[in-house]
Amino acid sequence: MLSRRTFLSALGASLLAAPLVGLASQPASAQAIYTGIIEGVAVGGYDTVAYHRERAARPGRPDISAEWQGVTWRFVSEDNREAFLADPERYAPAYGGHCAYGVAGGALVHGDPEVFSLVGGRLYLNISRSVHARWQGDIAGYIAQAEENWPRLQ
Repeated sequence: MLSRRTFLSALGASLLAAPLVGLASQPASAQAIYTGIIEGVAVGGYDTVAYHRERAARPGRPDISAEWQGVTWRFVSEDNREAFLADPERYAPAYGGHCAYGVAGGALVHGDPEVFSLVGGRLYLNISRSVHARWQGDIAGYIAQAEENWPRLQ
């Protein structure tokens, strides 16, 4: 399980290599879906359906987009856009695209769209590759902690 000391150590190390754009500077409810990379655009503009269909992080196109939950979601194709609109809950990232490891530790930290896992059909983002490596050491435990923390963070 994730101790506060372990979490802070990993988070601190990742911050040396990655900017901390997503820490809560606004009310948490305003950040339920992370849009800090491109203002108003979810997941930094990456196509969340592509993660599931191609097992790859692919930037979406600005001209192929949809609105859901008050933010814009981009896609690489009309087919992916239609799949998302048919079942957005299936394709939206866990914890609104915030770092799953950060949520497990009780913090809203941005997720990097290039650093992801698909677990049980759900998309999880992490802030950095070093945090992702730690996350993979106890995915089930971190998900359980994140699920417990998420309601009070969003």
